[in-house]
Amino acid sequence: MTVTIEAETTLPFDFDCFSLAREVIAYALAQEGFPYEAEVGLCLTDNASIQRINREYRDLDRPTDVLSFPMLQYPSPGDFSVLAEEMEGNFNPDTEEALLGDIILSVPKVLEQANAYGHSARREYAFLIVHSVLHLLGYDHMTPEDAACMEQKQEAILTAMHIVR
Repeated sequence: MTVTIEAETTLPFDFDCFSLAREVIAYALAQEGFPYEAEVGLCLTDNASIQRINREYRDLDRPTDVLSFPMLQYPSPGDFSVLAEEMEGNFNPDTEEALLGDIILSVPKVLEQANAYGHSARREYAFLIVHSVLHLLGYDHMTPEDAACMEQKQEAILTAMHIVR
């Protein structure tokens, strides 16, 4: 697995955010049964940058906590059956890793939300990464049923990793 992490802002965390990101991504992929080695990009940024990206790609002119940019399409969330049939464009030709996509994370939002929800920045950071990995695997939260499914998966992954509130 390749996780490319770019920090565009100061990282005020009291934990190793690079190692934690890699652990969370790997664990989430394993829990979801993703059958390939994967490539994921993670950008740690500030509110101004994520607001610009949110405005450009989602037409929402406000900062957000995390954005996910999936590279792959699935028949349904977590259905990876078609990826092997469409190797070209879905896999890095040099590494043969599946190109899952990119995650953009606002570091100030991690701290703000951790404080608002009364848990650690480590827990909020891991939660947002798990949330984004699920988006990269085709999950969303557009309906109450979809949201409940994502919430259950997020909590199960974090609990199994002993990253709790």
